[in-house]
Amino acid sequence: MLTDLFSPTVQHSLDIAGIFVFAISGALLAVRKNFDVFGMAVLAEVTALGGGLFRDLIIGAVPPAAFTDLGYFVTPLVATAIVFFLHPEVERITKAVGVFDAAGLGLFCVAGTVKAYGHGLGLTFAATLGLATAVGGGVLRDILAHEVPSLLRWDRDLYAVPAMVGATMAALLIRYDSLNITTSMLSAATAFVLRLLAMRYNWRAPRAWHRRSAASEEA
Repeated sequence: MLTDLFSPTVQHSLDIAGIFVFAISGALLAVRKNFDVFGMAVLAEVTALGGGLFRDLIIGAVPPAAFTDLGYFVTPLVATAIVFFLHPEVERITKAVGVFDAAGLGLFCVAGTVKAYGHGLGLTFAATLGLATAVGGGVLRDILAHEVPSLLRWDRDLYAVPAMVGATMAALLIRYDSLNITTSMLSAATAFVLRLLAMRYNWRAPRAWHRRSAASEEA
């Protein structure tokens, strides 16, 4: 059974780890946008908890974990304090945001898939909700920071695809009764590495074939 392989303690640890790294990415983006400490905290909370809130509402896990576990709320504040005092040099912030965001993407796509399956969703829909868990907070973060979400931009490196791969790996591991802490971390690491490679080599998803012109992108 899934619950035997992936205990509530492990699930909670994955959630906290994902919340922390996503909160770091949100707070770092706030620094780059020159937000004050309150803005940093808001962006950290939204980035860290947005995808999980969406997941819990969809699967009927109410009230959501973010409102029942103090650790879920406090962790982004801890991340904010760390970034406030120890954020990297301005010229390195963009790179740091990408790395932490990739880490959160990997952790949340797996944790979201596992939790959705544990609440009765089929494997396909569990993986889909795992993807939504991973990208939801980042989408909200970008919107609040007045940026077009990376998920929707053709000129940004692959973002959703690595999360799809990680979530699909987790679903397949569940299907073949092979999910454990080691294989779940392998799934998360795969998504993380794919995202980093996409950033390094500018991998992008294809656009529509036979486009008339590239000159009207902003039309």
